Amino acid sequence: MYSVLINAVLSSSPDYDLLFESLTWPSDSWPGTERVEALTAFIEALGPLLADSDRTLFSAAKRQCIKDKIDSVIWTQSLPLLSRISADGGEGMRCRESTAAACRLLSVCVPLCDEAVPGRVALAVLPSLQLSEEEGPAPGRLSVEVANEVMAALLPFLDEQCTFTTLSAALSCIKTLPDALVSKITVRLLLTVLNCCSGARLTGILELILDDLCIWHSTDRTPVVTERALLCLTVLSDHLLKPHSLPFSSSTSCEPDPRLSLQFWRMVQDGLTHRDSVSRKRALYLLKMCVALSEEEGVDCPLSSSEADDILFKWASNRSKLLREFWEDYALVMETLEENQIHVVRPVLNRIDSLIQTTVNDSQVSDQGCFHPSWLLCVYQRMFHSENKSLMREGVCHLLELRVLQQPGFALAFSEFIVGPFMDVLSETSLFHKSVEQRVGDCPELGAKLQVFITTFFSNLPSEHRGHMLLQMIQQLCSKHWCAAPLLFLSQALSNLPPNPLLGIEGLTALREVLRCTMITHQVLLRGAAQCFLLNSALCLTEVSTVTLDDVFSFLIHFRADESLCRGTKIWNQLCVWLLDNEGCFKPRIMDGDCTGAAIKEETVRGYVQSEMLAYLRVPASTGHTEKLPDSREADKLARAILLCVDMERNQLAAEITNSLESLLSPLLDTLSRVNTNIYLPLRKSDKSLQLVLRLFQLGGTPSRQQVGEEQVNTVMVAMERFIFKVVDPIQEFILRQLLGELQELFDVERAELYLCVLRQLVIMYSSTPQHRTKIQQTYFPKLIRHSLKVLQEPSQQILSVANQVARAVAMASLATVCALVEQKGIDVRSETISVLKSVNDYFFNPVSSSINKNLQKPQTADGSCDVGVQGRLLQDWGRIAANFMRDQWICLSSLIKTIGIPESGEISRAPDALKAALSCSVEALALLPSDLVLPVLTFMETVLPQVLLYDEALCAEAVTLSWEMVQGLSTNAHDFWPSLKGFVSMAFHHKLLELSDSSAPTLLATLKLIATELMVLSQSKSGVFGVLLPHCCETWLPTDRGSSDTMFSSVFSHINILTEACVYGPVFRRDQRLIQDVQAYVEQLGEECAANVAVTSDNRDDQLPRTCVLAFLSRLDPSNLQHERLIEELVMDLLKKDNDISKSKVRYYSNSLQHRVKNRVWQTLLLLLPKMREKFVTTVLNCVFEAGFCSNHASVKYLIEWMMILILIRYPQHMDSFWACFNRDHEKTKTSICTFLSVLVHFNVIVPNLKDKDVHIRKALDIILQWCFNHNFSVRLYALLALKRVWSLAGVRAEEGAESFGGLSTVIKACLSQAEAMQNTGNANKNWTRIQEHFFFGAFHPIRDYSAETIFYTFPSLSELADEEWIPPSKFEKLCCFCESPSFPLRNPAPDLSQLQPGDWIQQDKGEQNKEERWAEVQKKITPWRLGIQEQEPELQLVPQQRAARLTKQHGALLVVASLIDKPTNLGGLCRTCEIFGASTLVLDSLRHISDKHFQSLSVSSELWLPLLEVKPMELTDFLQVKKSEGYCIVGVEQTANSQSLQDYQFPEKTLLLLGNEREGIPANLLQMFDVCVEIPQQGVTRSLNVHVSAALLIWEYTRQHLTSGSRKVNSKPEI
Repeated sequence: MYSVLINAVLSSSPDYDLLFESLTWPSDSWPGTERVEALTAFIEALGPLLADSDRTLFSAAKRQCIKDKIDSVIWTQSLPLLSRISADGGEGMRCRESTAAACRLLSVCVPLCDEAVPGRVALAVLPSLQLSEEEGPAPGRLSVEVANEVMAALLPFLDEQCTFTTLSAALSCIKTLPDALVSKITVRLLLTVLNCCSGARLTGILELILDDLCIWHSTDRTPVVTERALLCLTVLSDHLLKPHSLPFSSSTSCEPDPRLSLQFWRMVQDGLTHRDSVSRKRALYLLKMCVALSEEEGVDCPLSSSEADDILFKWASNRSKLLREFWEDYALVMETLEENQIHVVRPVLNRIDSLIQTTVNDSQVSDQGCFHPSWLLCVYQRMFHSENKSLMREGVCHLLELRVLQQPGFALAFSEFIVGPFMDVLSETSLFHKSVEQRVGDCPELGAKLQVFITTFFSNLPSEHRGHMLLQMIQQLCSKHWCAAPLLFLSQALSNLPPNPLLGIEGLTALREVLRCTMITHQVLLRGAAQCFLLNSALCLTEVSTVTLDDVFSFLIHFRADESLCRGTKIWNQLCVWLLDNEGCFKPRIMDGDCTGAAIKEETVRGYVQSEMLAYLRVPASTGHTEKLPDSREADKLARAILLCVDMERNQLAAEITNSLESLLSPLLDTLSRVNTNIYLPLRKSDKSLQLVLRLFQLGGTPSRQQVGEEQVNTVMVAMERFIFKVVDPIQEFILRQLLGELQELFDVERAELYLCVLRQLVIMYSSTPQHRTKIQQTYFPKLIRHSLKVLQEPSQQILSVANQVARAVAMASLATVCALVEQKGIDVRSETISVLKSVNDYFFNPVSSSINKNLQKPQTADGSCDVGVQGRLLQDWGRIAANFMRDQWICLSSLIKTIGIPESGEISRAPDALKAALSCSVEALALLPSDLVLPVLTFMETVLPQVLLYDEALCAEAVTLSWEMVQGLSTNAHDFWPSLKGFVSMAFHHKLLELSDSSAPTLLATLKLIATELMVLSQSKSGVFGVLLPHCCETWLPTDRGSSDTMFSSVFSHINILTEACVYGPVFRRDQRLIQDVQAYVEQLGEECAANVAVTSDNRDDQLPRTCVLAFLSRLDPSNLQHERLIEELVMDLLKKDNDISKSKVRYYSNSLQHRVKNRVWQTLLLLLPKMREKFVTTVLNCVFEAGFCSNHASVKYLIEWMMILILIRYPQHMDSFWACFNRDHEKTKTSICTFLSVLVHFNVIVPNLKDKDVHIRKALDIILQWCFNHNFSVRLYALLALKRVWSLAGVRAEEGAESFGGLSTVIKACLSQAEAMQNTGNANKNWTRIQEHFFFGAFHPIRDYSAETIFYTFPSLSELADEEWIPPSKFEKLCCFCESPSFPLRNPAPDLSQLQPGDWIQQDKGEQNKEERWAEVQKKITPWRLGIQEQEPELQLVPQQRAARLTKQHGALLVVASLIDKPTNLGGLCRTCEIFGASTLVLDSLRHISDKHFQSLSVSSELWLPLLEVKPMELTDFLQVKKSEGYCIVGVEQTANSQSLQDYQFPEKTLLLLGNEREGIPANLLQMFDVCVEIPQQGVTRSLNVHVSAALLIWEYTRQHLTSGSRKVNSKPEI
């Protein structure tokens, strides 16, 4: 309309100056879009007039004046307006429309001005593109978005130099600007540049862009660079990847071909494995384009193959079909992996196998194959990055089973991937869950596959690469923190490698880092097992000629004796054999001072140990100052070397080791013999010798769990003790001298700890030598006690000196050591030591000034006589010394209160007061002491509480409560929690406290019950807690080593809830907790093969321990004991109540849910207790058992209830009438639960022998069963038929025995059986009939013969498909040693029939056919195989006649819906209908031919007649969208990206273009960057996406809703007339 009016005005010779003045606006104002468009139309109309030089309309001056005004419009109208828009933020519909109008004005003005004007404008605008992410536009400058639009408008008019300048700026922007701006720069500038150029200029620009991107990616190969480079390449794909006129020629005029660029393919591969889904889509799009182009051209790519190893993509025209099929499958796999549903992905995994096989065959045909293995690695890496852990696991398992790695070439090609991305994904703990079919204790499936894979991979790797790859793999283990399970199984896989010298000193260093850093937070048993595997790997894989013996023994320091490398274990013996086999082969050491190396000779283990011993004891002369205690690691290293040397030589010579050991220890023994007499002997040397002695005894002992070869191992320690006895007197005298006043520096606190440890070790050693024991008890200890007491009783000085406070700390530690030895029976109670200890008791319980909880105050700063720096650091840690001082007090008190008691006094009332005061102090100490030092306090409270209870119940309750709160606070600190919990349970549940009743101590009893409840709650989340409480209580109530008093046992009734909960205990853990427990079970079942099982002290935190313990307790109950009988009956009633509560609260519960498991445990316990129940009591509970049979129960529970009924009827046949009455219940109420009672009749053969009127009951059974044979329910009929068959066989036997004939029923029953059998001959009925007869409960199972603990707790759960953590193997009962077997209830099942069966239930459907892998076409999936090749385009069709649009009477909005990518007529028809209903302005299709399709018309219902339709081919979409963008449309796409906005939050602009994606592939990658915004529809379900028509309808309605609302507001805001 503007053009018509303007042409009319101009044709009447107007005043041009007036027109310019009227159409322009003040430079500081913001005109409306209509005014800008009017000025644009005016200037555009002037163009032909100014260009026509033949017409005399304008004089030269007038022409120049008009050009000047046009030039002025650029600088005073257009650019200021754009600056104003930039200052306003550039957002919103008004800004977008104004920007488009101003740029349009600029594009009209520029060609009419001088040639230099476009360049000047460009140079003025370009700096605005260079803004950083942080800074905004300065006053007068444009924003990046606006500058981008301006440059796009100017580009067609720029000369070559300005074009390249703009291009360089655009490429720079791509690298520096924020993500949101990069796509706009790419689309508006790069595409516009390319569209404006042709020929050699276009070729040069393409080459420049491609080279720039490749260089950028090669220098900075990061995900961000990959993402942006792929964006640019996708935008340029139509220009870069089009048929070449002279393909692959060397001519300079040839357009650049990215297929020849190695860096291009690296970008594509990086994109395929990118974390961003859009980048992956772009990379796959580029790959498809390259393949399609190669197939279309039919030319080999590349022509030359000189650098075959560096070529990632090849095309051979003679193998076009094979190549197309390969890339077709490859694209299908990569597209499918975008799905997160494993059932969708799994069917295409076989395509990966075909890809691999094609690659293998190709490599065998030619050394320079067409398929590079790196493409396969992209598939695996994509699977490893999946959000779905199941898909990740599938990928790992698929790679582990990859047979192609058995070829050296492929093994080498995969090697970097194996030690890189593959190792990264292996660190994911969840991969190592055991499979459904595996049992507890089995090696997880992935762990077993990993062992085979590692062995296969390294065996097929070229030998020259193995060592380097192995080193890289080990270094990966210490590059980040690995969790316990992955590290364990990878270590085990490495340990299974065949012996091969692959690792040098670098390998040992890497392994040491794994031990030192990676494993410190792992569970103890798993950490120990991993240490064993890593040590075994080192023994098998170390090249001994490259490491010295010192390297080996320095490496061994990092294997802890209490976790793995324990003397006498299998790994220790393997180490001895390894040292012996490699004797003399190790790399010789170059000793200090030997620079020539000329005299280097082989070094033996003995020679190494002897030289190390001399070097160890070689210390510099004393400086006269007290020195820090030597590093104990030196002693640890030497002690382990000595023991290994001795054991190695013993194995070699099989002879007496006394002489061998003595020769090694002679320097040490010589030093020890002079330790007390040689005043010139440096203190450091004495300390080092004592450290070595202590470590020899600590490392030389054998673990308590070790049994194999124990006698041989002990001969070494016996010999060592014999040598130490020779020098024991000097050692004792030296230690005593030091403890009696010579230790006065801060360093000496640690030194005193060493001396006391040695002293404690000597006392333990004296158990076999009475003369030494007597001497130390009668002489040394009394002297030490008196001196220590004297030091402690000295009055405190005004100024606290270091010497005084250190002496007090040493004195208290000395007393604690002696008292601890007394408690451990290391000292005779009749010795002089005990007499002297009474004075210590008086010191603590002094009525005038109590010394309990006395604090050791911090001394003043150290004097200059010592190392001030180190001493100062020790002084900063004084709190620890003070805490140990208080801990030592409580060690003394806990021992003295047991050995001596409260000191006697003339005042009778003093003892209770002293006890109460001491208990109060112990409560105070719990708050003062660190958590790892409170155990002596709890031990003291255990002794005192029962005594104080007689005088002050409230104080006892407070002490117990505060102690429990302290223990609860430690629940996240495993190191301190478990010892504290055990100490607390021993204290709070002391046998005297358990005996309390409500009348004697109601407050304390209520406190204990509450704590017991909280303990059980805590045990649900922390495995092992209940396992501490229950064994303690059971042993208290019913001791295994002595008889139980009635008083003691009666206390169980106050805490019967503990037993009830234990019977049904078994927490349901999270998957991660379950995994760790499964891995621990696997390690435990390895037995002594894994030294960790021997070295690690077992805490037995098994979830099943409470149940096994309580079941063992119940098995020992004697029904002839009235109290035992009462307990049995109360427990049975509680258990039946639990079962009934569950049945009532939840009619239907899931298999293996907590409710299911609890019910199963209830009936297992009742089965165990049944033989111990009185007949009268059975009569009272029988109805409860029958009621339970009518409830809805899972199979495992149903079998137990039926077994219970059968055993009751066998034992007490008089209840048969009650059983028959169950069949008379309301049939509608019983429904299928009557099957439970029919199952009992299937086993009627074991019940009949105990019945009096056998024939009567058989007839009764037949009458009842026949009624149910014709029930409407199939399952009931099936059970009835089986029961009828079994009972009728009994009737036949009775008839043969001459019993009453059942002739009257015979004809009916036989006919019934024949007809029923005939009915089962077809389909599933026949299968179910066969299965129910073969089912274990109706076949192999015998209710009397199979009555055993094994059947109840292990066989039945396994055959009933209960979760394997519910299975309790008989071995667990055997470990308890207190399970009471009897002939009527054996532990193990005497008959093997049941144990040989496989799990299964007759009601399950056939699974074989369901488990078969389905073909791709049978899977419900959006993605279908991608077909390569150039698709033929539809022939051009005419657009919709304009007359149709003119006839439309509805008022349409500005919404433009583009559906050119949709090809299904049904979707297009429905979309057309939706657009017409909601008033879209236009629907764009790829072909108007669709409107004549019957499927289109069936859904459009003639809506196409009332909606403007437009045809735009998919190949034309890029240009179409560019045009619409320049018209001010906002391009909106439905796509999930990192920056997409939620539909519910997005506000649609009025001029919106909605671009819809293809049904299968969505929106092509080359169009994604055209979007101004991506909108996603919020989803809550599992399915990934909606149908395209549904998605479009949701967005169209939301657009309409927003603009209807805004429109109504406008209407409502108008004033009423």
